[in-house]
Amino acid sequence: MAKMCKNCGAVMDDSFNNCTNCGAILESAPAQPTVQPAAGQVPPQQPQQPMYNQQPMYGQPYPVDPNTKSKLAAGLLGIFLGSLGVHNFYLGYTGKAVAQLLITLLTCGIGAIVTSIWGLIEGIFILTGKINVDAQGRPLGD
Repeated sequence: MAKMCKNCGAVMDDSFNNCTNCGAILESAPAQPTVQPAAGQVPPQQPQQPMYNQQPMYGQPYPVDPNTKSKLAAGLLGIFLGSLGVHNFYLGYTGKAVAQLLITLLTCGIGAIVTSIWGLIEGIFILTGKINVDAQGRPLGD
């Protein structure tokens, strides 16, 4: 029995659990009755299967990780709030973030000059792609 993708309509073999076109979970397809056309009639056209790498009509082509962090958000947080380590908290680098925060607070703001430059440089590195993963090693999204 074949399985059919609800997302893109592709029909797959039973050995597949996910659609090879869009990654959606497959369900069993109803059996297709074979009808022979009468003499002189044109056989009914079967719907064409989408090509292997074709993008689905609706939705994302592959499941998106909900834990993906935004590169733009992390970079802007680093540029504007880098002295407080907010971008590092956002990306999960809590040790580095606490260090930036404590340097700023324990020096009554005098150390904020150093941590601001530190955050500005990290923000630029994030936006240019030199820092491109979060603390868990997941790539940053666009």
